[in-house]
Amino acid sequence: MKKYINTISILLLVMMISSCEDFLTKAPLDTIGTESELNETDAVAMVNAAYQPLQWPKLYNFRIWTTDIVAGNSNVGGDGGTDGIETVDLSNFSAVSTNAAALDFWRGPYPGILRCNLVLQQLPSIEMVDSLRNRLMGEAYFLRAHYYFILVRIFGDVPLQTKPLVAGSDLNQARTPKAQVYEQIISDTKKAIELLPIKSSYSTTDLGRACKEAAQTQLAKIYLTLGTNYQDVVDLCQSIQDLGYDLTTMDYANNFKYTTNNGPESIFEIQYIGKSDYGFWDDLNQACWLSTYMGPRNSGWVAGSWGWQHVKQEFVDSYEAGDLRKDVTILYKGCPQFDGKDYDPSWSLTGYNVRKFLVPKDICDWQSNSSNFVVYRFADVLLMKAEALNELGSTVLAQTPLNIVRTRAGLSNITTTDKEIMKEAIIHERRMEFAFEGQRWFDLIRIDNGDYAIKFLKSIGKTNVTKDRLLYPIPQDEIDANPNMKQNSGY
Repeated sequence: MKKYINTISILLLVMMISSCEDFLTKAPLDTIGTESELNETDAVAMVNAAYQPLQWPKLYNFRIWTTDIVAGNSNVGGDGGTDGIETVDLSNFSAVSTNAAALDFWRGPYPGILRCNLVLQQLPSIEMVDSLRNRLMGEAYFLRAHYYFILVRIFGDVPLQTKPLVAGSDLNQARTPKAQVYEQIISDTKKAIELLPIKSSYSTTDLGRACKEAAQTQLAKIYLTLGTNYQDVVDLCQSIQDLGYDLTTMDYANNFKYTTNNGPESIFEIQYIGKSDYGFWDDLNQACWLSTYMGPRNSGWVAGSWGWQHVKQEFVDSYEAGDLRKDVTILYKGCPQFDGKDYDPSWSLTGYNVRKFLVPKDICDWQSNSSNFVVYRFADVLLMKAEALNELGSTVLAQTPLNIVRTRAGLSNITTTDKEIMKEAIIHERRMEFAFEGQRWFDLIRIDNGDYAIKFLKSIGKTNVTKDRLLYPIPQDEIDANPNMKQNSGY
């Protein structure tokens, strides 16, 4: 049995361990002495701590979904002036190296990576049942890959750390080439697939943990991002489909309701309990921010109602007639009432707001929203399968998974046999299906190695965009602190 004896690792661990009474439902309460022998309960708590940075505003509670603004689906909105200026600058492709959003994206994943590294270093020597050890190791591999997958797509080359930093470690680490980072991401995700159980095997208290399907979905998305291994993408997606996932039985709106967290379409989502002893702005706050931020300003409909994400006319015009997702996703003049109230388009500078994440004020205040944030869901699996089949030249076969998604949306089937037309149809479907869920930006920059992003963004008036600007700037604070840290081209 291995002991921690007054190392930096245990000092960090004492600060970051989460309660494991219920999965990710409480802020850190455990204290593990520096002389204590770690046990099975401690191991679960260590893994719980590795999930926490996903919940923070530096990632899914704020910065991830603001990438839809950068992608051109919406404007910041908010209170005007300097409110959200860092996102405005990114969306205008005029950001500088002191951009606050870039700093958040850089600093958001690394605490999670450190925690995963601690888990992967210590779990092999802790006495526990092998099945639990395997699952916990699988969760850590999945999470470490997920954190790096965010980083490498936002910044390109990033420092690769696979062991915890301890006293005497060289903190001036240079950026690792992204190809090498992707090798590690793929390796970790494959290990997660081998070690994780399927979602349906989890008990109610453990529902929401990374599962085999989550790792398979992640690996498929990695391959699509790299533009490789299309047959593997098809096989991974089919393996998930074979587990019994059936979109025809799944309600689109249920992906965004607090009452249906971890629902049947969900494969992986960020967990929020909606109650916390911490303040709203604290990283450890357990309330979801989306309703607070996106509620129409001056409406009083939801707690906060800060009015972010004024949906652009170009996006609204992209809906096909009869698309059932429109009334779930956005607010517009004459749309169905929200909580018995009519929408006033004067609440937005564009006349449109985001609807899909809103929770009425009588349900929760701004520190008690328990809605989860869905990262991977089955519709994504179907559309990735369609995309990979089309890239393989099997355009006719690609029609089936694409049309399953379209049928649920109330739309007619796509029957084209033209590969390029099918490609555009799938890109369009992804945009409408996952609107404001933080996927559009990552789709734009991966398709045709970023050339699609340049073409689209210029078509909607973003003339400042360049290929270099598809990566965020390395934060100036990091460059000032580390002589080996180099800036991205174009900044």
